[in-house]
Amino acid sequence: MDPNRPPPLDRRTLRAVLVADDDPSTRQFLSGALVSLGYDVTLAVDGKDALRHACATKFDALVLDCRMPHGGAMDILRDLREGIDAASAGAPAFATSAEIPGTLRDDLADAGFAGVIEKPCKISALKHALEAVLGVDPRVDVLDDKEGLTATGDAAIMRTLRELLHRELLDLRSELHTLAHDPAGLVDRLHRLRSACGFCGATRLGAQAKALQGHVVDARYMAPAVIERFRRELEATITALAL
Repeated sequence: MDPNRPPPLDRRTLRAVLVADDDPSTRQFLSGALVSLGYDVTLAVDGKDALRHACATKFDALVLDCRMPHGGAMDILRDLREGIDAASAGAPAFATSAEIPGTLRDDLADAGFAGVIEKPCKISALKHALEAVLGVDPRVDVLDDKEGLTATGDAAIMRTLRELLHRELLDLRSELHTLAHDPAGLVDRLHRLRSACGFCGATRLGAQAKALQGHVVDARYMAPAVIERFRRELEATITALAL
């Protein structure tokens, strides 16, 4: 076994995703893609089926088609949020559609969707969307000394770069509220941050920045849950660098 490879995921701890779509080919693609990314997938064939699953089971995320028999994405999310005992009432939801005009995108954002995924989509778009809200692979270290030493070639240089990164992250913490309302500015800022994280071995934050960057480009807006997830990784890295 490769000692550098992270341990295999325990199926009992896989994050659970409900995928609802009335098209069999789309269901098969989304299911296969998400399983390959390490998620436990449950499939629903229409709105009624999706609502039944979501009411009975607590999912980590929902991926819902906008147009299905017996209720589309907005109908399902509304009914879940209004339900008293719906198990997945608080789960982040993503809407999928072959056509997502600007007005629909705005309506989905107002309804509380964490993002939109335009079909046909790439596996990378699914990966970015879910990681932007749920977080990256939990096996990834906040700080990876080996990765930092590989990038810098010297422990003293790595320590100096980490001190600089710590100050940069403190600045980013104060800027994040403003950047949350400036998608283009945030994408540019994340691009620069990923480079700094790579040199310092700040592995988790670099991966989270990549997920957020890709998601913002794909979804074209940022839900509060997406920014909050990134903020949590930012705080964790600031704490680790201060030790």
